[in-house]
Amino acid sequence: MTETNKPLVLVTGGSGFIAVHIILKLLENQYRVRATLRTMGRQEEVKSMLRAGGVTRFEDLSFVQTDLSSDQNWDQAVQGAEYVIHVASPTPNRVYKDENEMIQPAREGVLRVLRAARNAGVKRVVLTSAFGAIGVGHQHHVGPYTEEDWSNTNAKIHPYQKSKTIAEQAAWAFIREEGKGLELATVNPVGVMGPILGNDYSHSNTIVRQMLEGKLKAVPKIYSDYVDVRDVAELHLLAMTRPEANGQRFIASSAENLSTLGVAKILRKHLGEDAKNVPNRELPNLVVRVSALFNPNLRMIASLLGQDMSTSNEKAKRLLGWKPRSAEEAIVATGKSMMKVIKGEMR
Repeated sequence: MTETNKPLVLVTGGSGFIAVHIILKLLENQYRVRATLRTMGRQEEVKSMLRAGGVTRFEDLSFVQTDLSSDQNWDQAVQGAEYVIHVASPTPNRVYKDENEMIQPAREGVLRVLRAARNAGVKRVVLTSAFGAIGVGHQHHVGPYTEEDWSNTNAKIHPYQKSKTIAEQAAWAFIREEGKGLELATVNPVGVMGPILGNDYSHSNTIVRQMLEGKLKAVPKIYSDYVDVRDVAELHLLAMTRPEANGQRFIASSAENLSTLGVAKILRKHLGEDAKNVPNRELPNLVVRVSALFNPNLRMIASLLGQDMSTSNEKAKRLLGWKPRSAEEAIVATGKSMMKVIKGEMR
């Protein structure tokens, strides 16, 4: 395949944890990639993370400066792209005056990208949504969540999760009403673990870091499913290219429900002396809820206490042949690579 025959994929939010792994997977599979950045000064940081992932040549990678809050450069960003993988999203602001500070930018950003993609003749957009758009706000839900489920935005849920739900719903409405043939698929990851390639990593990875550094003396009683970021990237490519994926949502999950203490036990089992500070006890729910009244950083965590957040990954496996790693493998990969970050061995 010649350079000019390689399909071009636009990846938004190119410096993010998931996005970098998607770019890695695209380059490995002979695609040209154009990545959006809010600040062009982060190009070398992205390349450094890609080098850590094994990339040695960058002739198929380019960058363009965009922002989800502005129309500027989006037409240029999508020009010539066959596919768009829209990963960029406003980050969770835990100190907020109004929930619309998170909801409006997420919704408007998705619509801005879809509009530009449609106008440029892009074939398909893959939207990185979240479990937060599927399984939140249901007090008495029993059994694993599937792609048929939507979070209850009428319940008292964290604005970040509400923003992911409303943004994805807006995307599907746009496709129905204004898409004019533009295809859409969404990937909804649970807690994302896996190899860290630099200093940009997910919230789930942050909790692992806090455990390893001894900043958490005990952990909240939250039960979650996890997925390896490498498998999330693989699922994005399947959702991008497979005809069966058009118009579908896919939960990215290993479908193994673990407590936060279960994650801690895996770290202690595999990391030896590096895990000496990892906690081995749980916080009472009441302590977390009371603390959240005074600490905004704990409000999302408090809202998830006692919730069944188990998921099914049957659809992605059946329809696309997706084969995720185990949660244990993903968590160990996070722990080992996080120790390199903590020790200053990764820049």
